[in-house]
Amino acid sequence: MMRRDAAQVKANARAQLRRGMFLLPSLFTVGNIAAGYFSITETIKSLIDVGNAHTHLDWAAIAIIFAIPFDALDGRIARMTNTCSDFGKELDSLADAITFGVAPSLLALIWGFHFLPDSINPKLHENIFHAGAFICFLFLIGGVSRLARFNISHDAQPRNPGRPDRKYFVGMPIPAAAGLIAACVHFEYGIPVEAWWVALIWLGIVGISGFLMVSTWRFWSGKELSLSRRHPFQVLFLVSIVLFIIFKFSQVVIFACALAYMFSGIWARAAYSWSRRRRKQPVAALPEPTAAEPDPLSRL
Repeated sequence: MMRRDAAQVKANARAQLRRGMFLLPSLFTVGNIAAGYFSITETIKSLIDVGNAHTHLDWAAIAIIFAIPFDALDGRIARMTNTCSDFGKELDSLADAITFGVAPSLLALIWGFHFLPDSINPKLHENIFHAGAFICFLFLIGGVSRLARFNISHDAQPRNPGRPDRKYFVGMPIPAAAGLIAACVHFEYGIPVEAWWVALIWLGIVGISGFLMVSTWRFWSGKELSLSRRHPFQVLFLVSIVLFIIFKFSQVVIFACALAYMFSGIWARAAYSWSRRRRKQPVAALPEPTAAEPDPLSRL
């Protein structure tokens, strides 16, 4: 009887631990949603407190950047603790749609097009703002479409395959696209765009980010990096140095990393297309050997 009670107590303790382990990755997802909500509220505050608009926009960008580690950790923790669930996957997708879809599209619109000065041509100002609103909407559509495709795809392979020992994302992941938007804003300390030609460049950056998300080009996923394996102490030392550099020079480092990741996918596609075109080039036909002239003496 006592053994049965002890076994029951262990089973109950194991069940409670299991419920707690399911809660752990969801807490990171909730942190992701909180960062997205904070970013949206700070972007709205920039419209009210115009004198400190750059501060609010910078905090909105920082919140999106902070949400990226939360999004990366919730899935990894769920896999490491064997607590993956359909509820967690759906919650993670909804969180990404808010934090990396709605928040950056609103930030891109307000930072890049809303604060253009009235001194420029009013018609040009109106056209740029309308074009920006449309491109930011396409960014949002591309992001949620990327999430939907990721949810229904099982072991999707990009059209331009890379190294067989690596895993790749098909299309630019939505956190990376949102991180690019936030990195550009943070690089300028949140100071809004006030030149019409810069707004046109910003229009292209947002549009390219939206296109890369719905593309089938390969982007490095980093999934071969395992947190569950043992690593030497030197790795922890190097990670500490990298984190210090990112914290100390966040504007430059995060901006450079975001641009490098975006161009890595473009470069991979261009290199694959070039190598494929080179392989398809026909080999120049060699001239056929001419028949040897008969010896005149052989006719005699």
